[in-house]
Amino acid sequence: MTEPTGDKHAVALAAMGDPNLLSELVSNLGSSSRRLRQNSASAITEVANADANLLADHISSIAAALSRHEAQTRWECLDALTLLVDVDSRACEKAIVGADAALFDEGPGTLHLSAMRFLCKLGATTQKRSEKTWDYIDEAIQCYHGDPEFYEMLNAVIGFSKGALAPSVKRGLKERMVFDAENAKGLLQRRAQEIIDNLA
Repeated sequence: MTEPTGDKHAVALAAMGDPNLLSELVSNLGSSSRRLRQNSASAITEVANADANLLADHISSIAAALSRHEAQTRWECLDALTLLVDVDSRACEKAIVGADAALFDEGPGTLHLSAMRFLCKLGATTQKRSEKTWDYIDEAIQCYHGDPEFYEMLNAVIGFSKGALAPSVKRGLKERMVFDAENAKGLLQRRAQEIIDNLA
């Protein structure tokens, strides 16, 4: 059993070489112990950063963990799922509802940023997915404009703008960024203009 107080680096390294331990970590996401859920989610994110393919069979369980109460478990799982989009984007669609809830949760900015990164990464994969995620992304751009995490959110939107977007999404995103491109200064203006340029 993976202990809640275990070193996440050591646990992640061990799990990468032991499928049974990896499965146990994923099962821990449903534990009654908040600390165990958080510790396991953190180790899972480390595994995803090292080799997301190892988690390909666990995407549904990781997506299900987005219903947990605590913010850390959710942002760790969202970070893992963002990396898993390149492994199986179709399976990652199961996390859209949970990502939406996290994006507008009253929790910390870290949770909002992780949700935005996931939705932008998934939405960039196909025109249909861009349509599924655009309303959430658009609302977040408006809702978090000026927040400490907003510049990092715009980095995710830049990636989104380079993706396979539906024409209606391209139009909506361009309209959303025009004001900052024309009226903002410094980094915000440059990022807004970069997004518009990517849509040309």
